[in-house]
Amino acid sequence: MYVSKVSPTGKERVMKPEDVIISKTDLRGIITYCNDIFVEYAQMETSVLYGSPHSIIRHPDMPRAVFKLLWDEVQAGRELFAFVKNLGADGAHYWVFAQIIPEIAEGRTVGYFSFRRAPRRAALPVLETLYEKMRSEEKRLGGAAGMEASLKLLMDTARSKNKSYEELILELQGA
Repeated sequence: MYVSKVSPTGKERVMKPEDVIISKTDLRGIITYCNDIFVEYAQMETSVLYGSPHSIIRHPDMPRAVFKLLWDEVQAGRELFAFVKNLGADGAHYWVFAQIIPEIAEGRTVGYFSFRRAPRRAALPVLETLYEKMRSEEKRLGGAAGMEASLKLLMDTARSKNKSYEELILELQGA
């Protein structure tokens, strides 16, 4: 896993409602394409982004379990929606509502597309609180046990509202 050497500044770059960040990766999560809006929010040149792991924009506030869920789902050939806090090269963060889709060619997965839009602002305090609890579980237990406990916390949160993970995420986005 790539660990950014960029320190978060606490400054937020808010996505415009009309913006759509698009990227494509290979099966290992290495960026093979990104649009100009990705470059703008990440504050990185395409020469840096292409060939880098998508985790180059990972913010340390993100629980590892969210990415485990993401990889489990897309590697199984399923689409996934998630709220993600990313980190730009300038230390500013930006929240996205991500849709990740496997790219299928000749019956097999050959890569992944990600489309990110502006998240519903009202969802962010809920997510920040939930993600903080998840990170605490990951830190408290460490390793696989921490990841499992963090993921369980996420799923239990959805179940406590009589929803699946996807229903919870889409409801938070107002979709």
